[in-house]
Amino acid sequence: MKIHVQNVGLTPRQELLDLIDEKLGKLDRFSDRILEARVTLRVEKAEAPSNKTMEVKLVIPGDDIFVKKTGESFEEVVLKISDTLQREVKDWKEKQRA
Repeated sequence: MKIHVQNVGLTPRQELLDLIDEKLGKLDRFSDRILEARVTLRVEKAEAPSNKTMEVKLVIPGDDIFVKKTGESFEEVVLKISDTLQREVKDWKEKQRA
Protein backbone atom coordinates (compact mmCIF):
# COMPACT_ATOMS: atom_id res chain seq x y z
CA MET A 1 0.00 0.00 0.00
CA LYS A 2 1.25 3.45 -0.91
CA ILE A 3 0.84 6.25 1.62
CA HIS A 4 0.56 9.81 0.29
CA VAL A 5 0.76 12.63 2.85
CA GLN A 6 -0.45 16.14 2.01
CA ASN A 7 0.23 19.01 4.41
CA VAL A 8 -1.95 22.11 4.61
CA GLY A 9 -0.33 25.03 6.40
CA LEU A 10 2.39 23.07 8.21
CA THR A 11 5.59 21.13 7.77
CA PRO A 12 5.44 17.85 9.72
CA ARG A 13 8.42 16.44 11.58
CA GLN A 14 9.99 13.25 10.26
CA GLU A 15 8.95 11.44 13.47
CA LEU A 16 5.29 12.16 12.66
CA LEU A 17 5.66 10.91 9.09
CA ASP A 18 7.35 7.75 10.40
CA LEU A 19 4.48 7.20 12.87
CA ILE A 20 1.92 7.60 10.08
CA ASP A 21 3.81 5.07 7.91
CA GLU A 22 4.07 2.63 10.81
CA LYS A 23 0.43 2.79 11.91
CA LEU A 24 -1.18 2.91 8.46
CA GLY A 25 1.22 0.30 7.12
CA LYS A 26 -0.25 -2.19 9.60
CA LEU A 27 -3.58 -2.01 7.77
CA ASP A 28 -2.11 -4.32 5.12
CA ARG A 29 -2.49 -7.14 7.65
CA PHE A 30 -6.27 -6.83 7.43
CA SER A 31 -6.68 -6.61 3.66
CA ASP A 32 -4.38 -6.86 0.67
CA ARG A 33 -6.91 -5.00 -1.48
CA ILE A 34 -6.03 -1.57 -0.04
CA LEU A 35 -4.23 0.24 -2.86
CA GLU A 36 -3.25 3.47 -1.13
CA ALA A 37 -3.88 5.78 1.78
CA ARG A 38 -4.30 9.49 1.07
CA VAL A 39 -3.53 11.45 4.23
CA THR A 40 -4.19 15.15 4.78
CA LEU A 41 -2.74 16.97 7.80
CA ARG A 42 -4.00 20.43 8.72
CA VAL A 43 -4.10 22.87 11.61
CA GLU A 44 -7.60 24.35 11.84
CA LYS A 45 -7.89 27.39 14.12
CA ALA A 46 -4.62 28.25 15.83
CA GLU A 47 -6.31 29.53 19.02
CA ALA A 48 -8.27 26.32 19.71
CA PRO A 49 -6.43 23.62 21.72
CA SER A 50 -7.89 20.71 19.70
CA ASN A 51 -6.96 22.04 16.29
CA LYS A 52 -4.89 19.27 14.69
CA THR A 53 -6.93 17.50 12.00
CA MET A 54 -6.05 14.41 10.02
CA GLU A 55 -8.10 12.92 7.21
CA VAL A 56 -7.39 9.51 5.69
CA LYS A 57 -8.96 8.04 2.59
CA LEU A 58 -8.20 4.38 1.98
CA VAL A 59 -8.53 3.57 -1.71
CA ILE A 60 -10.02 0.11 -2.16
CA PRO A 61 -11.43 -1.11 -5.48
CA GLY A 62 -15.19 -0.61 -5.35
CA ASP A 63 -15.25 0.98 -1.89
CA ASP A 64 -13.23 3.75 -0.28
CA ILE A 65 -13.01 4.28 3.47
CA PHE A 66 -12.78 7.85 4.79
CA VAL A 67 -12.00 8.85 8.38
CA LYS A 68 -11.46 12.33 9.83
CA LYS A 69 -10.31 13.00 13.40
CA THR A 70 -9.24 16.08 15.37
CA GLY A 71 -7.16 16.30 18.54
CA GLU A 72 -4.61 18.27 20.52
CA SER A 73 -1.57 16.67 18.84
CA PHE A 74 -1.01 14.90 15.56
CA GLU A 75 0.43 11.89 17.38
CA GLU A 76 -2.84 11.51 19.33
CA VAL A 77 -4.86 11.85 16.13
CA VAL A 78 -2.73 9.25 14.30
CA LEU A 79 -3.43 6.72 17.07
CA LYS A 80 -7.19 7.47 17.04
CA ILE A 81 -7.39 7.18 13.26
CA SER A 82 -5.35 3.98 13.21
CA ASP A 83 -7.77 2.30 15.64
CA THR A 84 -10.81 3.55 13.73
CA LEU A 85 -9.43 2.44 10.37
CA GLN A 86 -8.66 -1.03 11.70
CA ARG A 87 -12.31 -1.39 12.78
CA GLU A 88 -13.57 0.02 9.48
CA VAL A 89 -11.40 -2.32 7.40
CA LYS A 90 -12.50 -5.32 9.47
CA ASP A 91 -16.16 -4.31 9.00
CA TRP A 92 -15.61 -3.81 5.27
CA LYS A 93 -13.98 -7.22 5.00
CA GLU A 94 -16.91 -8.88 6.80
CA LYS A 95 -19.35 -7.22 4.38
CA GLN A 96 -17.34 -8.57 1.44
CA ARG A 97 -17.64 -12.11 2.77
CA ALA A 98 -21.40 -11.86 3.20
